[in-house]
Amino acid sequence: MIFFVYIIYSKQKDLFYVGITQNIESRLYKHLSNQSGLTSNAKDWILAYKELFNAKPEALQREKEIKAWKSRLMIEKLINSSLN
Repeated sequence: MIFFVYIIYSKQKDLFYVGITQNIESRLYKHLSNQSGLTSNAKDWILAYKELFNAKPEALQREKEIKAWKSRLMIEKLINSSLN
């Protein structure tokens, strides 16, 4: 099975969200739909970053690592490094 750690961004909220999924397109659609939770108040989420993993435990560990940074600057550096 393939898992993705992803980061989405909302310009409206000026906020990044880090998550894990097996299907990025479906998950992004859910973020953009009328679900409840942190991402429900904005409808402009875009995929800013993704990493691919072959096992769920590895993906969960990476998601936890990124969330533990609690640093917008570190997340922006990670996104920018993937663009180069």
